[in-house]
Amino acid sequence: ELFPAVKGIAESEFTYPVAVKPDVGMMGFMFRKIESSEDLKRYHDSMPVNYLIQEHIDYPIEVSVFYYRYPGQSKGTISGFIKKEPLQVTGDGRSALRQLIETYPRVRFRQQEMKSKHKDKLQDIIPEGEVFPLSYALNLSRGGKMISLKQENDEKLNKVFDGISHFTKHFYYGRYDVKCASVDDLKAGINFSILEYNGSGAEPHHVYGDGNSLFQAYKVFIHHWKVLYEISKLNHKNGVDYWRFRRGWKFLKEAKKHFRMLKQLDTEFPTS
Repeated sequence: ELFPAVKGIAESEFTYPVAVKPDVGMMGFMFRKIESSEDLKRYHDSMPVNYLIQEHIDYPIEVSVFYYRYPGQSKGTISGFIKKEPLQVTGDGRSALRQLIETYPRVRFRQQEMKSKHKDKLQDIIPEGEVFPLSYALNLSRGGKMISLKQENDEKLNKVFDGISHFTKHFYYGRYDVKCASVDDLKAGINFSILEYNGSGAEPHHVYGDGNSLFQAYKVFIHHWKVLYEISKLNHKNGVDYWRFRRGWKFLKEAKKHFRMLKQLDTEFPTS
């Protein structure tokens, strides 16, 4: 008998592969590409918290767009635009996956993690020219590489995200993670899919991809904190209550516990 998640896919328009990730997550922890109902069952049995099942998007480019807009204004600002490249190795037809991992500089500080995730494939010889993804999550913490697209940040792009952010009328501050066929298509508002929207806790990824010095990076963070503070004050004037200190402290404490658990699970659960 099919368990609910598999049954839901069977009765919907979803087809494998699908993407799965925790309903409350961060840093790509436990994001996986699922190829079959058996893989989904294994993921389901391992996950102690609610998770999401999404259509797997095949567009070749993933970007992050950091956008903010002040309440009451129709036009917002794109403060950051970057492309994300995954952590992956390319086979030479001779080396086992273990060797490719050990000799790839970008895996230098996470070799044990990668070997644990791919333990069933470490002895496999990767064919010449074949790309083997070490992580499907493109977060910086998962080995993703951030590449600046600030030269592409223009009025066309801003218009697209102004339209998207007015959709619910209350998207004022955050980062869109998007897959698209091309940057030009994204600017035209076609052939793209929003993977997720990260709100007030979102990190401005462009701080890493724009070649900032440490001082410049501090300025980027301080600017965004100031914007978030100003938006919060305006929202409060419009009737949105502030959280009490006790509520915020409890939330942060529970969040740290939750993410420690996901981080440990992510290290142990195979990627493929």
